Amino acid sequence: MALLRIRLTGDEDAVRGIMNLLQSVDGIEHVEEVDDLMPHLDDEDSSSAGLHDTRGPDSHEIEVEVPNPSTARKVREAVEALAFDLDAAVEFEEDEA
Repeated sequence: MALLRIRLTGDEDAVRGIMNLLQSVDGIEHVEEVDDLMPHLDDEDSSSAGLHDTRGPDSHEIEVEVPNPSTARKVREAVEALAFDLDAAVEFEEDEA
């Protein structure tokens, strides 16, 4: 099985929609949103401490195990189409197992 990593930039509704789509694709056994490993640079001594966060949409990492290249292509096409409809941006990275 190959591991397909999806980086999604969008709101929580977009993430939920993409996750639901991925779980409905035949052949997909594992879908997981992984934690954001980037440290956020806002600390108590920061000049922006306590200010409202207006950065825009968040970035989310999703990992999907795909059984073959055909399914990976189907996943990429479906996710791209839905992301377009949800005003989100996606990037893909694939690791062969």
